[in-house]
Amino acid sequence: MREVLDALVAAHPDTRIRLFDDDGRLRGHLHVFVRETEMPADELDTTTVGPGDEIDVLVAIAGGSDDVRMRGFRERSTVEAALAAALNGVEPLEPEAVSVTESAGRVLASDVVSEVAVPPFRRATMDGYAVRAEDTYGASTYEPVVLEISGQSMPGAGLDGSVGRSQAVRIMTGAPVPDDADAVVRAEDADEIDGRLSVRAGVAPGRNVGRVGEDIDPGTVVLAKGRRLLPQDVGLLSSIGHDPVPVHRRPLVRIVVSGDELLAPGNRPSGSRIVDSNSPMLSALIERDGGVPEVVRLLDDADRMRETLAAPGADVIVTAGAASVGTEDRVPLVVAELGEMTVHGVAMRPSSPSGVGRIDSKPVLVLPGNPVSCLVAYDFFAGPVIRTLAGLPPAWPYRVVQLPLRTRIVSQIGRTDYVRVAVRDGMVDPLAVSGASVLSSVTRATGFVIAPAGLEGYPEGTEVEVHLYDAGALR
Repeated sequence: MREVLDALVAAHPDTRIRLFDDDGRLRGHLHVFVRETEMPADELDTTTVGPGDEIDVLVAIAGGSDDVRMRGFRERSTVEAALAAALNGVEPLEPEAVSVTESAGRVLASDVVSEVAVPPFRRATMDGYAVRAEDTYGASTYEPVVLEISGQSMPGAGLDGSVGRSQAVRIMTGAPVPDDADAVVRAEDADEIDGRLSVRAGVAPGRNVGRVGEDIDPGTVVLAKGRRLLPQDVGLLSSIGHDPVPVHRRPLVRIVVSGDELLAPGNRPSGSRIVDSNSPMLSALIERDGGVPEVVRLLDDADRMRETLAAPGADVIVTAGAASVGTEDRVPLVVAELGEMTVHGVAMRPSSPSGVGRIDSKPVLVLPGNPVSCLVAYDFFAGPVIRTLAGLPPAWPYRVVQLPLRTRIVSQIGRTDYVRVAVRDGMVDPLAVSGASVLSSVTRATGFVIAPAGLEGYPEGTEVEVHLYDAGALR
């Protein structure tokens, strides 16, 4: 059988890359049938064939991937179908408990209900003197009311003294108010003279006194499931003694970048070699979206790629590069060999070589290597998966503004275009649609506009939705 396939390749050299990997092994997504009986791939050298035997070489349908290298895509998925495939079966990861001091930025896995009142006692909201309000009625600068100072109340130190008729207790902000007192006179409205208090302004009952549960009552849902915890949320959780905090586990995202031409970040471009810009960009995006990045940088080596993609531990895999139709673009084939490649090739610009697959039920997002394409494909497909796993909404995390176009955007029916734009003087200027390797076009952009597949772009003057890269822009 090996001799038959070798003869086929000799007669039709273009079939070599479609039949064999770089080590001469039959590609894993191919099935060979001899006389209508499937032949194991490791029996090429031992299976005998004769004149008249019919040999069929078939591409696997379930779990397979057509080899598009050097041939191009016969058809492309829509953006919507590719996103649906990426999110299929993806659910938030299981909860874990973390210390309240380590919970900032994490996503709540359940509602937080306070079991205590905050504050748990009546407390002073001003520095001054706890009094009976009725004892201060009529006090003024010209006719002050004089009270006896009977003690003091300090935060954390408890109460020393009580408030009887015509008495006052010195009190600091946050300290407990004595039971017999119902108001606090501000320090600036009274004077202490030889153990007595001269009150120059009367107070009403309840003035400058925080009630029990004024901030939070027991049984109150203080923070809802799915909330990404802000620093002030952490303070609130601490105030009610809610520790540990139930949060969704952060997805471990394996970033696989490949290419013989790549240098690690921190180097300078040299000769024909370029510095890997995708892995630091993807790492930052993944951390923004609640994931934990793990970078693996490979040469163009099929075996290392296979080992890296098959290695356990990651919740999702994001590859950058080796995704298109060049001779070294083997990632989709390896994914298909190890699992299934559901989508390869999307009707969008840039990022058309994007793909979606699964290995051991784990999502694999295949992103192009050109930096802008990599960013765009991440936004469309990888970001929603990672945010969902982390317990966040899958929607884009960009602030959106509506502004008019200064010049038109030209698109093509049947293709989704991601248009980088700049906002100047309240108008939107398109910067680029193509130029997948020009990363500076994104850093110069204020944001982007999506031209959907059903439109031929937008005429000038159209109000369009601009997704802002910087949430603080245009404020």
